[in-house]
Amino acid sequence: MPELLFLGTCAHDYSPRLKSEFCNCFDRDARRSSSALLCGHVLIDCGDHTLESLRIAGIDTSEITDLVLTHLHGDHFNADNVRILASGRMEPLRLWCSEDAVLPELPCEIRRMEKGVRYSLCGEISVTGLWANHDANVFPQHLCFELNGKKLLYATDGAWMLNPTYAFLRKKELDALVIDCTTGDYEGEWRMAEHNSIPMLRVMLPCLHTARIITKSTAVYATHLAPSLHKPHAETERILQGIGAHAAFDGLKIAF
Repeated sequence: MPELLFLGTCAHDYSPRLKSEFCNCFDRDARRSSSALLCGHVLIDCGDHTLESLRIAGIDTSEITDLVLTHLHGDHFNADNVRILASGRMEPLRLWCSEDAVLPELPCEIRRMEKGVRYSLCGEISVTGLWANHDANVFPQHLCFELNGKKLLYATDGAWMLNPTYAFLRKKELDALVIDCTTGDYEGEWRMAEHNSIPMLRVMLPCLHTARIITKSTAVYATHLAPSLHKPHAETERILQGIGAHAAFDGLKIAF
């Protein structure tokens, strides 16, 4: 069964608790820059804290074969950390990004992704980059992974769902959905053009059910949670459970 490890679940307003607890074990209210590890060797994003998160989780970075980028904001792509991750390898680290992304010089094998095209990463894992409603200057994409008959959509950053992404996902019946929820449980969210709030998810999730993008058995996790905009983890989890979702936290591992 495929596994996803959440290495970081924060938006860019990093938790102040990291200043004193950065090297300690994962803490549900101390969130690091958003990244995740799929099946032990496919890294999704490599931001400011990702190397530290991998160390805390006890991950042998030499086992990571592929790095797939959602976009180029610094909390998701830190070039210096990518260089460290890619150094000293027998085989180059494969870095997957949107086809038009402007990258610095990196010691990686760059693989550019055309939207809506399915690419084989390694072995049984494939990925499709999808259209994301986020800052176009950082070349955003949502990521639809398929492996062993299972489907995972990793959809952060971005708000709502753009039409071509909806068309691609319609009737897909995802096994897992990881979705942006940068802002908290209040109305009048001015970031709605590129980030979701909990009220927005209240609208979206039933629509995704209707379109058979998700089903009652889909594991739904909200991530990219801004500590300055959300209540503490336990209360956020209680609120999200009320709409059929969960709050991800650093160190959480899910199987789907």
